[in-house]
Amino acid sequence: MASLYFGGSFNPIHHGHLICSRAAAEAIGAENVVLIPSAQPPHKANTASMASSDDRLKMCQLATINDPFFKVDSIELERAGPSYTFDTARILGQAEGRRIRWLIGADMLLDLPNWHRAEELLDQIDFVVMARPGWKMDWKLIPPRFQNLRDHLVVTPAIGITSTEIRLRVSQGRSILYLTPPAVRRYIRQQRLYQPA
Repeated sequence: MASLYFGGSFNPIHHGHLICSRAAAEAIGAENVVLIPSAQPPHKANTASMASSDDRLKMCQLATINDPFFKVDSIELERAGPSYTFDTARILGQAEGRRIRWLIGADMLLDLPNWHRAEELLDQIDFVVMARPGWKMDWKLIPPRFQNLRDHLVVTPAIGITSTEIRLRVSQGRSILYLTPPAVRRYIRQQRLYQPA
């Protein structure tokens, strides 16, 4: 069995990331989930609310330290420039000697054709698309080459937690209990992440 790779800013990682990626991995029979925090997400501007790449890596490690089903790979933090999925997938594919499986959320499908070297990505990796129950999309809205991704959908639990919500609650001094693992909550508090400027 092969791994399922899951990239993102994880700013911060939360229970939604963990529950849904595990469900997707189990649905396709993946051996594990490999979290890949991005150093410089190309689709997100540098903002005051973005924790450092080292902090986001550490939070991913803390969130999964007691669960061998998850691994964390710092591959994108070890190179300069934007964290393009194309570059990461090429390196991982060469290391594994086969096509890799890459997890994305269904809400990213409309933007996927705009990703760096997107059509080449389709030749290089197998996307696994996680969708909430009842999710629907007009597939004619994306180019024909991307429309076969409808066969790569997996339904995952509807978890209404977002990193944006967590950052907002922290900045307002509100509790984030139950939204992210205890070790991540402690780290956010100790490092004073997401505090008001």
